[in-house]
Amino acid sequence: MDAAPLIARLLARRSLPRSDAGVARLLVDAGLRGEVEARLAACGLRLLDHPYAAHVAIGVDRAAESAVFETEKDWQASNIGLARDVVALLVVLWALIILPKRERQISRDSLESQGQSDLFGSARPVDRDSSAVSGVVAESALLDDYGKLLGGKARVRQFMLPTLSRLGFIERRQGMIHEGPLLDLALDYAELAPRILQGALGDLLRQRAAGAD
Repeated sequence: MDAAPLIARLLARRSLPRSDAGVARLLVDAGLRGEVEARLAACGLRLLDHPYAAHVAIGVDRAAESAVFETEKDWQASNIGLARDVVALLVVLWALIILPKRERQISRDSLESQGQSDLFGSARPVDRDSSAVSGVVAESALLDDYGKLLGGKARVRQFMLPTLSRLGFIERRQGMIHEGPLLDLALDYAELAPRILQGALGDLLRQRAAGAD
């Protein structure tokens, strides 16, 4: 596959699973990957590919961020029209779903094996199957815990969650919030995780967890 069709598909579909034939080749073909990254860089873009994520996508290159996000008045919360409160909800959901998921992936753990001893756990390959390592969040619990902080339960339920679902960050099924294809790619884990774990949101999440226990 040539670089151009693959880039076009990524732009059109927003993300592609690692199981996609073109993506699978991209991840093992150094020549193809180099061409894709060079073409993206020429347009101020970059490939979003995390070894623990089940999808790949395209994002704004670091060098082009100021041109995209900076305005005369302030720094935009996103380049897709997300209001700051929606971005705040996105960060909360990322912390509730991706942070525990990454901990399980790093420890080669799964939702089913938690609490059980596994002598060969560290030797298992990284599990990217969301159903095996990615937890879910009950919408009712999210609304009870964070609804008032994010502008009210009605706004969260009727506008904010549908927006994040439509953009591919989350999936909503039977009152539960699941990881969407872009949730593990849109936020920089290396940069954001320490800020959350060591900051005010980390304290709030720990308080909520302690209250649930």
